[in-house]
Amino acid sequence: MLEVSQSASISRTYNSSDLGAFSHLTGEKVDGSVPEPLIAALFSYLLGVKLPGRGTNYLKQSLNFIKPAPLDQELTARVTITELRAEKHLVDLRTECLDASGKMICDGRALVLAKDVSNAFE
Repeated sequence: MLEVSQSASISRTYNSSDLGAFSHLTGEKVDGSVPEPLIAALFSYLLGVKLPGRGTNYLKQSLNFIKPAPLDQELTARVTITELRAEKHLVDLRTECLDASGKMICDGRALVLAKDVSNAFE
């Protein structure tokens, strides 16, 4: 069952090989820090696999990038439920990514539809 303040997180370290693969796929030149789309993908993973999980549909996301994410340093992305709107099957979440020293890389909000998540609003 989902509850306000429930959270999930994942940690990941990106290296120069990851940047090369990203650059190859997108055709974009990468400047030596972790590209923002790779950080945003961590939130997508968390929302679709961990919290709320399978069947989740993204409705809206906003991210505020505060500083570049360093390579070869563990980053931790976290989503935390801030509001449940059971009548509409909506879940509001805070999103944040921290570097290894606990400094904020980015923060934001996500709104998801969790209608297909079993027992989500019982």
